[in-house]
Amino acid sequence: AIMIRATTHAALLELAGHAKVPVINGLTDLSHPCQIMADLLTLHEKKKKLLGLTVAWCGDSCNVTNSWIHAAGKFGFAMRIASPEPLQPGAAITNWANANSVDLRVTDDPAAAVKGADCVVTDTWISMNVSDGANRHNLLKPYQVTGELMKLAKPDALFMHCLPAHRGEEVAAEVIDGPQSIVFDEAENRLHAQKSILAYCLEART
Repeated sequence: AIMIRATTHAALLELAGHAKVPVINGLTDLSHPCQIMADLLTLHEKKKKLLGLTVAWCGDSCNVTNSWIHAAGKFGFAMRIASPEPLQPGAAITNWANANSVDLRVTDDPAAAVKGADCVVTDTWISMNVSDGANRHNLLKPYQVTGELMKLAKPDALFMHCLPAHRGEEVAAEVIDGPQSIVFDEAENRLHAQKSILAYCLEART
């Protein structure tokens, strides 16, 4: 098997088109499904279900956001995304969500997205292939996941981040180091999720 982290999704598809063994998407500019498998495993461990939950994304809409939207369509939970307008999900992913009846709402208001959520998720403000770092910090500062923002979610809401995180930027230290944070369980579960993906791919060839 080959796991590839590719700068572009096209490079992944090109490799898969020529490979004679399973090719696993370790990350592209479009999606990050292996990360989301670990995230879903962790969320299910803590909540005992995925169906009917509400997950709020706060910050830059990136490849991880896209995979959360894909997962919402597969597992029946709602997605609430708060991003500044220039960094909101693109038309391709929102059109896919509409075509697949995903419960998706996109806003520029973090409070509206987080209100009543079962889980709040964020990621770094500077993603792969991003060069306008200073401008993104200005755009995204109001989207930091703070203790006050978490209070708008359900009392038992969880906080997730795929790591590495920047305390004081996308998330406040009181949140990522607080009792609602499950980021280290999430990190551990990457090992188990990736093992299961490999097992699935290799079993399919036997």
